Amino acid sequence: MASLLSIHTLAPLTPKAFLRIKSVNNQRVGKPVSVLSRASAMGVQYQLKEGQSRVFHVLPSGLNMEVIIQKSTRNDPNEDKSENPPLVFVHGSFHAAWCWAEHWLSFFSQHGYDCYAVSLLAQGESDSPAGKVAGSLQTHANDIADFIQKEVRLSPVLIGHSFGGLIVQSYLSDMRTEHSSGRDNLLPRLAGAVLICSVPPSGNGGLVWRYLLSKPIAAFKVTLSLAAKAFSTSLPLCKETFFSPEMEDHLVRRYQELMKESSRLPLFDLRKLNASLPVPSIPRSTLQVLVLGASDDFIVDDEGLNETARFYGVPPVCVKGVAHDMMLDCSWGKGADMILSWLNSLNKQNSM
Repeated sequence: MASLLSIHTLAPLTPKAFLRIKSVNNQRVGKPVSVLSRASAMGVQYQLKEGQSRVFHVLPSGLNMEVIIQKSTRNDPNEDKSENPPLVFVHGSFHAAWCWAEHWLSFFSQHGYDCYAVSLLAQGESDSPAGKVAGSLQTHANDIADFIQKEVRLSPVLIGHSFGGLIVQSYLSDMRTEHSSGRDNLLPRLAGAVLICSVPPSGNGGLVWRYLLSKPIAAFKVTLSLAAKAFSTSLPLCKETFFSPEMEDHLVRRYQELMKESSRLPLFDLRKLNASLPVPSIPRSTLQVLVLGASDDFIVDDEGLNETARFYGVPPVCVKGVAHDMMLDCSWGKGADMILSWLNSLNKQNSM
């Protein structure tokens, strides 16, 4: 889930391309698959919190995609919950739906939002496709679209982190192309999008070279951590890559174990990915987009954040005192508060 260099997949360390970088309730989502009827894909299982459920959405391919759900718990009779758009969360490399379930699903559900966190194929408890990679930007976006179209009643806000942010960007571009071309609605419309510590629309190439030229030691560490997956064996490196220095070691160790088990295949073939970038632009004002970064992000630098913001014609928002894994970091509430404020503003605009 990492990004930029996060990006799950850095290729060989060469000067040219340094980083080619479960219970189930009776809620229906696709075709629920009982957890007891299938072996766990992860050696370290994530235990759901109160109010959460795990279901498996059956994709057109027949593969099962894990979805962790937490519905709104706000019960104010004077407030119409239906006005709040559902939230669909998309993780990045080395992560899965559990990363959102730890804090943010509960937080946003308590504020009146139905929440759905997906695990992309070959990640978390989702099935794995045949082949050496989990998919492409388009196949991942199509899987998310299939879930939204069949199981989410209202147009949602799509929230992506790190490489998940690039998948969301692909979704935005494909959604625009299909609607403008008069084709059948393959990608459902969205109420908005949030890009968190996202890989920029041009990919991670610029990030890589900036690190190589200005922060060679940091570049080496990121490559070692992500490309060589050293984060999975080194607690200090895992902390430096994803979390704030203040993060307690026992929490880092817990997340480290989950991350080690979360990704059975790389999200993409990076060479093919880079050949398909940048993602096509979309007209400004077509959709409300929040571009959110972290001041202590070890993976996505300020220029990467600014590039994404410029692409969508919005001001970047940088959360101070938070690291790359904003939803898991010890100050996770800072990013959650920022997004909630934006969501509330979005709701007001949409109700006018």
